[in-house]
Amino acid sequence: MNEIAPTPLKPKDFASDQEVRWCPGCGDYAILKAIQKTLADIGAEPENTVFISGIGCSSRLPYYMATYGFHTIHGRAPAIATGTKLANPELDVWVITGDGDGFSIGGNHMLHVLRRDVDMQILVFNNEVYGLTKGQASPTSRVGMRSPSTPLGSLDGPVNPCVFALAAGARFVARSADTLQKQLSPLLAEAQAHKGASFVEILQNCIIYNDGVFNEVTDKKTAPEHTLILEHGAPMVFGAEREKGLRVKPGGFGVEVVTLGDGIAESDLLVHDETNLDLANHLARLTGPDFPTVLGVLYRVPGESYEARVHEQLDAARTEVEADPHADIDALLHDGPVWRID
Repeated sequence: MNEIAPTPLKPKDFASDQEVRWCPGCGDYAILKAIQKTLADIGAEPENTVFISGIGCSSRLPYYMATYGFHTIHGRAPAIATGTKLANPELDVWVITGDGDGFSIGGNHMLHVLRRDVDMQILVFNNEVYGLTKGQASPTSRVGMRSPSTPLGSLDGPVNPCVFALAAGARFVARSADTLQKQLSPLLAEAQAHKGASFVEILQNCIIYNDGVFNEVTDKKTAPEHTLILEHGAPMVFGAEREKGLRVKPGGFGVEVVTLGDGIAESDLLVHDETNLDLANHLARLTGPDFPTVLGVLYRVPGESYEARVHEQLDAARTEVEADPHADIDALLHDGPVWRID
């Protein structure tokens, strides 16, 4: 008997029957669309896919996916996702969080899921504001931002999500933006293919409380002058006519923007090496108006993910116990210094 090949799923097959409740024009719609397209492109299986979120506008996303999902408590999505992945390593786990959820109350959890390197995709929707609770300044808000919580202007230095992830030990760190569909969806596929904690910062427009904060990056008229799309092994070129680039400052540390021509060729420019942690740290910090915002994979190195090491350790322990017919749990518990409290 001939076997009938399953029909490939389309992006709409990953959309649930729930009404999407975000503000009209919210950047979250574009990210949702990119995620559903990515799942179709990579041949994801809904029954083996789970989206886990915390609290915030972004964290409503699991409701809109025709997969498993878990809308958890504030900032704890990484902890729930870690337990999910350890219990069933075959699941494809995605964490959805925002800049407030992920880097304020959830900052501690974000730190540890990244340093442990649990195999999951962590998508941070960064709109630099608390949108769900009426527009207060968030951990990524810029200095001087006026909001209900900072009426005289924020004095706090903002968290840079990619720098945070690199410092925590993440082995896959990338950045994109909500409306850059041609770049975002393939980037999510690369994150999913990486074994370990894949961290993706997505610059997302909040049309109500922080509208236009990333216009230079997303507007087709200004983006070529203000963004640099990274490609491993390629020189760092940008500009409307691809006439600009980044090079190491002559005789010193750091990078500078140069214009090609007048004795400067592409061969003089920095070449992206996504395995170079120092370079990734430097690129993640670049910002306007003096530098372009860097998008794409900043850092990626292969390795064995956490849950694989956990199960190897458990298997070794089981083998050791099974090999010892006299194994005694009570003796183990009383091995070493013990005391009795009467």
